[in-house]
Amino acid sequence: MQLFSKKKHLDTWNPDWIDKAQKGDPKSQKAIYDFLSSKMFAVCLRYMGDREQAEDILQDGFVTLFSKLDSYSGAGSFEGWARKIFVNTALMSLRKRDLLKNTEDVSEARGIEHNAPSAIENIGYRDLIKMISELPPGFRTVFNMYVIEGYSHKEIAQELGVSETTSRSQLQRARVLLQSKIKDRY
Repeated sequence: MQLFSKKKHLDTWNPDWIDKAQKGDPKSQKAIYDFLSSKMFAVCLRYMGDREQAEDILQDGFVTLFSKLDSYSGAGSFEGWARKIFVNTALMSLRKRDLLKNTEDVSEARGIEHNAPSAIENIGYRDLIKMISELPPGFRTVFNMYVIEGYSHKEIAQELGVSETTSRSQLQRARVLLQSKIKDRY
């Protein structure tokens, strides 16, 4: 089931959509959906690693977004505010399925071989995103939160209910796995 059409993606943001959507205007809600759907789907896909699960998270995220639209204060970008909703929706789903519980401590990551980081220069964005989606859920989640979303290890630990050491370990393991995948493919 495809939830959105690439043809409907809007490139221009209209701040009036927020006020109108808060008042229940369906055209403004649709415009917000059309503007954000492809961007937020990419966020959902990065966290879930599976298209079908990402579509479910996208739908749940929009339900949450529209139900919390009145709490948007106008401070900061609307897209950034929305992104947090979709990230939190994905994290809640991962927590519910206990996919983040099977993490490894940093002590188990010590003997890992490190490759030269310059290998990433030879890879395209789509290939890199595909490789990230292939990571185990714990590695993928921490990698996304730290590298892409900019969370600190302290924030990751609080969000996921793990230690900062575990967050660092998961990031290290994710990097090593990505480097290995890149080396194998290129």
